[in-house]
Amino acid sequence: MAGEPAEPRFEVSLRSLEAVVAKLESGELELEQALAAFEEGVALARQCSSRLEAAELRIQKLAETPRGPVEREFDPGEEE
Repeated sequence: MAGEPAEPRFEVSLRSLEAVVAKLESGELELEQALAAFEEGVALARQCSSRLEAAELRIQKLAETPRGPVEREFDPGEEE
């Protein structure tokens, strides 16, 4: 939708997650700050995971042909 902000790129989310982890590992946050950082980290980790899963599905859907890669229907039960 036009009014919703775009989801940040994977690399941006990953760097943010790394920064949150570093803050948590420092041990310098007060309890409430640590909880807020942990919640932010969980959300970022889910976002990164979702992006990676989507990329993996796109890769699995590509079939190599003599004319180059083409997209095909993805069948998760199909063995390569």
